[in-house]
Amino acid sequence: MGINKQSDISADIQIGPTDQGMVRIYIEAEGGIELPLDFDPDEAEDIAEELRAAAEAARQMGETRGKRR
Repeated sequence: MGINKQSDISADIQIGPTDQGMVRIYIEAEGGIELPLDFDPDEAEDIAEELRAAAEAARQMGETRGKRR
């Protein structure tokens, strides 16, 4: 599955610190899938920066599409 492919799978996501000093992104999807992903704080900050950059790019794409209409 690519980043641009739509999916009907729903999932819940939780993000928080662990008692081991890591940042956990916990994903629970249909069918009993549980995916705990642990990152050290520096990696978590890198991921946060990537999320912000992706959000800004998506926002700009939405604005560009709105202008074409």
